[in-house]
Formats: sequence, structure tokens, C-alpha cells
Amino acid sequence: MTASNRFEVGIIEGFFGRPWPWADRQAAIGFLADLGFDFYIYAPKADRHLRKAWTEPWPAADFERLAALCRDCRAAGLGFGLGFSPFEIYLEDPAGLRSALRAKVAELNRIAPSILSIQFDDMTGAVPELAARQARAVDEILAASTAERFILCPTYYSDDPRLETVFGAMPADYLEDVGRLIDPAVDIYWTGPKIFSDDYPADHLARVSAQLRRKPFLWDNYPVNDSAKTSTFLHLAGFSGRPPRLRTQAAGHAVNPMNQAWLSRIPLASLADSYAQGAAYDPQESCAAACRRFCGPALGAALIADLPAFQEQGLNGLDDGARRALVARYRAFTDSPDTAPYAAEVVDWLEGGYAFDPNCLSD
Repeated sequence: MTASNRFEVGIIEGFFGRPWPWADRQAAIGFLADLGFDFYIYAPKADRHLRKAWTEPWPAADFERLAALCRDCRAAGLGFGLGFSPFEIYLEDPAGLRSALRAKVAELNRIAPSILSIQFDDMTGAVPELAARQARAVDEILAASTAERFILCPTYYSDDPRLETVFGAMPADYLEDVGRLIDPAVDIYWTGPKIFSDDYPADHLARVSAQLRRKPFLWDNYPVNDSAKTSTFLHLAGFSGRPPRLRTQAAGHAVNPMNQAWLSRIPLASLADSYAQGAAYDPQESCAAACRRFCGPALGAALIADLPAFQEQGLNGLDDGARRALVARYRAFTDSPDTAPYAAEVVDWLEGGYAFDPNCLSD
């Protein structure tokens, strides 16, 4: 196994809470290919068969949906990935779970993903020899998988102190040990200075590259909105702080989108513009162009006008009258097949359909 030298951009459906409907995933394939993106990784935290119930096989219908999604991605020229998150497997001896682990990987192999994303994020971390335990589990997975590319998400994937607050103190030299013990051909995710990073300074990426002994593979938590705080916002504004120099400082760029599949297309298009246009890129112009291009002139204009309310005020900043007026405005666009998917997500969000459920963190 050798590391890929090609910088790739794509999305990872890796959020908590309400996952994308299957039809919306299928519809996203052509869109991502048209943007020039390289991959789509299926990794919703709500899929228990990839996370807390990983030892259980998928129901036949869901397995076939995933296999079809993989086939359609390949047909469109996209890499298809699965985010396998064997929950806290490292609390036990991975050798004792070898049979269950290999059985699960064999199931993943039947779907035939080109990318296997191995994820230890959002799990207990204050464990002796954490990196060594995780490396043994990774070795077992690599030995059984037929995937072409592997990406690991460590338990501590950012400098953000919130990770230690929630998951326990990071073991000494954890990142250095991960870099030393994980096969050099495996990419390693990094969200940046923060869990939700505004930018990726060059000196920061250089330091992390030295610790991990490889360029980090960016897990970008914009425009994701799956937390108690962020679920009250729609992140439609164009990407900023992601300069084209990332192509030389990172191994790849995976974007974690919003729970709203269709509205996520607006900021995603701006990221493609950012890489393509370089210094000429303007986030506001890119966002406005995407609104008009995908939603048509009328709905596009409404989204541009209401972007401050969605992006900055959020649901908690809207009184009942303002919210009702917005519902009426966007419901009028749900009758047209061209605008309905976007408008319906706005209405659903305004009416509390994406409200954060804390149970999603422990399900």
C-alpha cells in the first residue's frame, strides 16, 4: 500500500443528527461531479451499523442502497467512501475482536468502497497507550480491507481544548505516536486549530505535518450545523480562509456539509470557486452566483436577502412574527420542482425540523 500524492476535494457526510435522505444522496452525486469534486464519503453518525452497532450487519435494504450509491459514484467518476467507526474498540484488546472486525470489513468489502475512512472521533480518549491500541485496530482493518485509500480520524483531531473537556485529557505525545505507529500510507484527518476552524495557517499545518509525519487531510467543519448551537443557523455564506495553497500543505480536503443536503450546495460551490479562482475569488459573489444558479432568480434573490438572518441571527434571533413571515415566503417556492428542494429545507428548518436532539450524541 502506498500513499496517494494527489490532493483531492470532496465531502464527508459525517455529522450528528438528522441524516440526508437516500434520494438526496443520489441527487448529490452528479452535482459533486459537476463541481469537479473527487469523492463522497458516507459516514453519518446516525448510522449505528457503522458506529455503536458496528458488529451488526445492515438490513438488506440499506445495504443495497449503499451498494447502489457506490456504483453510481463510480459511474460519475467519484470515489466512494465509508466511514467505519468501531466505537471505542480500543478499550478492549483488538485481537479479541479480530473475528467481529474482519466480518465487518468483509461486509464493507462487498459494497466495494474505494476509500475507507477509519474514525475514532468523538469517543473516550483518556486511555493508556491510546495510539498503540488504535494502531493495532487499524492494522487489523487494513489487513482485511480491499479499499484503495485509507484515512484515519484520531480521537484528538484538533488543538481545540474542547476535545479534552469532553473526551478526557489527551495522552502525552498522542499525535506523535499516531504519526509514528500508523502506516505512512494512511492519511490522517485534522480539523485545524479549532473543531470549527475559520482558517488553516501555514505554520499550523507545518507543525501538525511534523507531528503526524505526513500532511494532514483536512476535515473541514464548515458548513456543518449539527450541534446544539450551530443547528439554529443555516450556513450559506461562501467559504473563506481556504486559500489554494492548501493544495501543497494538505493531503486532501473533506467538507462536512449541513444536515440540509440541498442548501449545502450553495457553500460547496463556493469552495470549488475558491480553488479554481485563487486570488480573484470573492466569497460574497460566489455565494450570490450559486444562489441564482441553483435556485433561480426569485428564490435566489430571497436567499441572498435573508442570508444575514440565516447565517448570523439564526432561529433564536427571529421573533415569532419574523419566522412566520419567512415560512410564508419560502413555502411559496415549494410548488415548483426546480425550487422545492431548497425552499422545503428552509421551511423545515424554520419550523424546527432540524432542532438539535442531545440523544443523537449517545445513541
